Amino acid sequence: MSGLVPGARLPERVFGPVTMTDIVRYQGASGDLNPMHHDDDLARSAGYPAAFSVGMLGAGWLAAYCTDHFGEESVRRFRTRFTQVVYRGDRLIASAEVVRLFEQGEERRVELAIRLRKDDGALVVDGSAEFALT
Repeated sequence: MSGLVPGARLPERVFGPVTMTDIVRYQGASGDLNPMHHDDDLARSAGYPAAFSVGMLGAGWLAAYCTDHFGEESVRRFRTRFTQVVYRGDRLIASAEVVRLFEQGEERRVELAIRLRKDDGALVVDGSAEFALT
């Protein structure tokens, strides 16, 4: 990938709007069957306006965004932190900025600051990742 210099930004990618099907499919694949993610009545009884997305679904979309650019085999580190709840209907925007290029052993790598935001700009997943460059 050319143009990788500190401060460079990867093209953004939009996911969503998030649907109940997205959430339930992720739950089935991951084995996380917590009903807070698909039962509106239960979520309301706990003080939420509705059932909400699984945090790892957003992290997974962010990982897919990164591996679309660098390939799955190049992942060396991937860390995320969830900062806000995502609900059905939210559109999410993945972005990444090059933090640094460096050598690790015999390998050339790129470190990224990665983020997933809602349409209104609210940060929902924050993190960093490293990828081997070929």
